[in-house]
Amino acid sequence: MRNHIIKFSVLVFVILLNACKTEKSKTKENDFSTTESPYLGQKPPGLIPEPFAPGLVTTLNWEIDGVFTPDLKEFYFIREVGEKEEDKKMEFVVIQYKNNQWQDFVISPRVGQPFISPDGKKMHLGRRYKERIGTGWSEIKKLDTVFMKIPIMRLTASANGTYVFDEMSEQGNLRYSRLIDGKREEPKSFGKQINTGKSNAHPFIAPDESYILWDGRRDSGYGNADIYVSFRQKDGSWSEAINLGEKINTEASEYGASVTPDGKYLFFNRNVGKVKPTDKYENTDMFWVDAQVIETLRPKK
Repeated sequence: MRNHIIKFSVLVFVILLNACKTEKSKTKENDFSTTESPYLGQKPPGLIPEPFAPGLVTTLNWEIDGVFTPDLKEFYFIREVGEKEEDKKMEFVVIQYKNNQWQDFVISPRVGQPFISPDGKKMHLGRRYKERIGTGWSEIKKLDTVFMKIPIMRLTASANGTYVFDEMSEQGNLRYSRLIDGKREEPKSFGKQINTGKSNAHPFIAPDESYILWDGRRDSGYGNADIYVSFRQKDGSWSEAINLGEKINTEASEYGASVTPDGKYLFFNRNVGKVKPTDKYENTDMFWVDAQVIETLRPKK
């Protein structure tokens, strides 16, 4: 009898030990939820684009327009939810590092393409914006009347406060507006180096204004829409547009490029086709890649 009791006790111990190992393994698989490392705890990519945060951000539905705050502890993006086509909708989401873990919060339905200013004090949403108040944001506000008359999809800003934005149209017209002596100048169009081809849209201006990223359609491109870069030259003009190349651009559409606040990684959206034969709409995912892909194209001084 005593031997049976001992054998039973050993068996229970083994079962509990295995359960602990399994639980430990599960915790390891979800390290992103408890790590303070930047980029939601994800392993950074190299020079080949990779889907960003599979399972956490990148899913079988749409995920687009991801941006970090300057401290890299908040990640804002737009995602599609719903299993059936008739139930799908877009929502505005933030993943924040709070209480020693990354947490997912729904802010609202989609309200515009987010961009956080380099100083972290404004969240631009096209023709509208929010201002940082403590750890939160103000209600949505409108830009000056001159901007409200333009059908802006995406507006980004440099550290000096220069706005660079698009105009929703077939041609696409990228414009800029500088802060001069504290006053906002009238919007001006970029030259033919940038506004050539069709569907020029979704610009991003580097914080130091040394380059601009955007997407558009040109006969020399790789696919439906490609990402381009133009570098500011010594005389203040902009270089001819440079295609980011076949590692970034595909036969499908790549668009909505931006660079993380620390300048290390390029984020962009890519059309990845239909997930299932029954899907009515094609899917779009968020990708990231080492920002060195931009620097390799910068003209040598």
